[in-house]
Amino acid sequence: MLHIAVITPKGQRTEEECTIDTCTIGKSDENRIILQGWTVGRKHATIHRRKDGVYVEDHGASSGTKVNNQKISGTYGPLKKGEEITICDYTLAVLDIEEALPEAAPAASVSAVASPMAASDNAETAEGMSSSDREEMIAVLKNIHGQLIKQMDLRRVDVNRQSEEELRENTRVMLEEIVAADRNIPAHMDRVVLVKRVLDEVVGLGPLEDLIADESVSEIMVNSFEEIFIERKGQLMKSDITFTSNQSVVSAIERIVTPIGRRIDESSPMVDARLKDGSRVNAVIPPLALKGANITIRKFSKKKLVGEDLVRFGSMTPVMLQFLKTVVEQKSNIIISGGTGSGKTTLLNVMSSYIPKDERIVTVEDAAELQLSQPNLVGLESRPANAEGKGLVSIRDLVKNCLRMRPDRIVVGECRGGEALDMLTAMNTGHDGSLTTAHANTPRDCLARIEVMVMMAGMDLPVRAIREQIASAVKFIVQQNRFACGSRKITHITEVTGMEGDIIQLQDIFLYKREGFGPDGKVKGQHIATGQIPEFYEELATRGLEIDFNMFASQDKRL
Repeated sequence: MLHIAVITPKGQRTEEECTIDTCTIGKSDENRIILQGWTVGRKHATIHRRKDGVYVEDHGASSGTKVNNQKISGTYGPLKKGEEITICDYTLAVLDIEEALPEAAPAASVSAVASPMAASDNAETAEGMSSSDREEMIAVLKNIHGQLIKQMDLRRVDVNRQSEEELRENTRVMLEEIVAADRNIPAHMDRVVLVKRVLDEVVGLGPLEDLIADESVSEIMVNSFEEIFIERKGQLMKSDITFTSNQSVVSAIERIVTPIGRRIDESSPMVDARLKDGSRVNAVIPPLALKGANITIRKFSKKKLVGEDLVRFGSMTPVMLQFLKTVVEQKSNIIISGGTGSGKTTLLNVMSSYIPKDERIVTVEDAAELQLSQPNLVGLESRPANAEGKGLVSIRDLVKNCLRMRPDRIVVGECRGGEALDMLTAMNTGHDGSLTTAHANTPRDCLARIEVMVMMAGMDLPVRAIREQIASAVKFIVQQNRFACGSRKITHITEVTGMEGDIIQLQDIFLYKREGFGPDGKVKGQHIATGQIPEFYEELATRGLEIDFNMFASQDKRL
């Protein structure tokens, strides 16, 4: 609670009481204290009460905020008794400033501002719990959550009028008060963990916050509120971290999909979305999900990978990387093929980075994942239908539209339907150097899959006509596989050389030869050149480019 005196430019004094420990000031009606004047910002400043005192935060308005006639930058505090805040010609004073509270003993500390290391420790502690301890923890968390809702109702907190930062800060303060006053919480439970767990579940993604922050976790799979699996270093394992209820999972899904204009409810129980960092999210709720709402998150690497990283991981050799870089720069149409989780999008990101910066690129995706840095870039994202079943914009619609946007290159995140026909048409009509991905286990399977996807476009085309389109449009297929040990490797770089009869002819340029497993359980093998020289390179030579044909000589690269 904050008790603030306000003196107007004409000397009139009023006193305002904020029932929560954050009070916003400005000329917008959304503020708790409203000041008049054209030099007052819409949200000019905020006064916060924290554990160690009262602070004032300036939000960057041109007229600024002063304390004792000294202009402040950012946050100032803690305020002392008698210090005055000046905003334009208004004077404000906090009347109920108290001495800073002494530090609590470590066991009773309820500060929720934990360091990343503390968060990691908390996650490890949670994963080491027995089932009875976990049940006890969930019961306590549910009780604290219920008390928080009652407190918000009593204080008439309007969460819709608060920014995300304000909501998190105000909720944290209330949780600290609840945990400090609750005598029924077992003494062995860490108050820091309790506050953080409830805060994450109320205004964040619940227990997923720690897993998302853990860089060693590459995938998160929530099968139900009490069953979460993770992939760490290519291996699946069950996490002891859980949600408190099925509704908590649904709430987390809603917090993910709402900001990007998606929805999930009984009429639309499946959704594809993304997190702020670009991580891909899929969610399904009942009645489709029999065990309860579930979430699958494929995390986005915080560090953008480059080709040299894939060489270091053993996914390819330096020679293969140089080859791929050349064919991208020289405008070959390329399809990256692979199974689920094989690393197709990562490889697409790496290869797209070699597109020259003076070309115009249009990307088309279901959920935006590509991270390209070229200056002339337009990103398009599909949109699902609304509650009335209207407003659907499919990948195929976007591919058709991008042909009118004067692209030099079209990059489609994934072809999985009729858009394959439009993609082939674009490749055959002057948009050389386009890239996309498709689900398949081998280059030959990839061609069969493209045939099926073209048929899904609804065009009654003979199979030979479809194959002729594929053979003339696609130049290379790059096959990426994920092995049982979690390793991801490029297993084929294959050239499409044309038609012979009714069969599309393929020529392998580079292959990965498996040789079993090493003592560490990882797949062992070598990348080799088959000795075949791509027809595309022979064409480059006729154009006068200097080509090193030695890279295609049979060679071994022990991994």
